[in-house]
Amino acid sequence: MREQYRTHEGGLHESDLAPHPMRQFTHWFKQAAAPGSPLAEPNAMVVSTADAEGRPSSRTVLLKSYDDEGFVFYTNYGSRKARELAVNAHVALLFPWHPMSRQVLVTGVAERTSREETEAYFHSRPHGSQLGAWASEQSAVLASRAELDAGYAALVRRYPPGTAVPVPDHWGGFRVRPEAVEFWQGRENRLHDRLRYVLAGPAWRVERLSP
Repeated sequence: MREQYRTHEGGLHESDLAPHPMRQFTHWFKQAAAPGSPLAEPNAMVVSTADAEGRPSSRTVLLKSYDDEGFVFYTNYGSRKARELAVNAHVALLFPWHPMSRQVLVTGVAERTSREETEAYFHSRPHGSQLGAWASEQSAVLASRAELDAGYAALVRRYPPGTAVPVPDHWGGFRVRPEAVEFWQGRENRLHDRLRYVLAGPAWRVERLSP
């Protein structure tokens, strides 16, 4: 199976780029999230981590915020990705915006968000999602689906709608501070444009990669 990429905007050129990768990401993300965009969840990203022995794992999570400091997502701190980040903080992110013939690839180092930031985001979540953070011991083996559903039902009785739900100690955010950010634009004949920002001291340099 093969698709011929066609770029009506004429590709991606060095002169198109913002001086900072997060400014460039903002520009592309706004296009990906604009009304009429072909992307259902433009903030969906693949997060890849590795354990202490270098064995990798990947999963899709949702980007919840970003700024000049990096990209933020939230998870159970007992999950596989969080356990791996605890022993190996290096992480890769991938935004697979294939309907737009684009990808954004990020490599960097993850660190936990502050408790204040975590609490502010947690309380902005839907009530059911707050309960889900308590009900799921993420990545742990379950005896059955019924075990999960029973635990959630007990939480609904304990914290009915309209009741404040405390933030679990085992739940919080990670901020991925980028060290390199690549903007990939599909082109015909597999001659794609790949422009990568690389952190060099306090500044960023841009390099073009062969497709």
